[in-house]
Amino acid sequence: MRRCIVPDDELARFDDFVSSRLPALYRYACALTGNRHDAEDLVQEALARTGAGWRRVRRKDDPEGYVRMAMVRLMLNKRRRDRERLMADPPDRAADDQRLDGVTALAATQAALAGLPRGMRAVLMLRYVDGFSDEQIADVLGCSASTVRSQACRALAKLRAAADTQEEPHG
Repeated sequence: MRRCIVPDDELARFDDFVSSRLPALYRYACALTGNRHDAEDLVQEALARTGAGWRRVRRKDDPEGYVRMAMVRLMLNKRRRDRERLMADPPDRAADDQRLDGVTALAATQAALAGLPRGMRAVLMLRYVDGFSDEQIADVLGCSASTVRSQACRALAKLRAAADTQEEPHG
């Protein structure tokens, strides 16, 4: 069994990075996954993998960007694995809907994002949070730039529809 031994100074640098960037990484993961539990798992897995190669990662221009890309790739890999598994029971959407009662506009937006398929969510995050071009997003997701544009267009239309539904008076 091979052990990964990280020098103390590298471990301290990694700890400093995690301490300073964890809240932002967690928010990003929440937006990607749509729920806190999966976000916590995603951040933990991405940081565990990044920590093992921290010396190499920290030399990059943007270590946080590297961790974010790791999270996107991990989420997409999970999506591929989940697609291969047959679901015995569909997810309980009623419990999710009950949690949305009385939320602020920000929480409603997060819920609308969570309702998007993971691929659409990834496109929006990479475009609007990370500032990637359509071509860069296509490279990350392994699709064409036109697919990225159509996914973004459909995702934005779904968000607009969700916002319009929120604004309609209930009664």
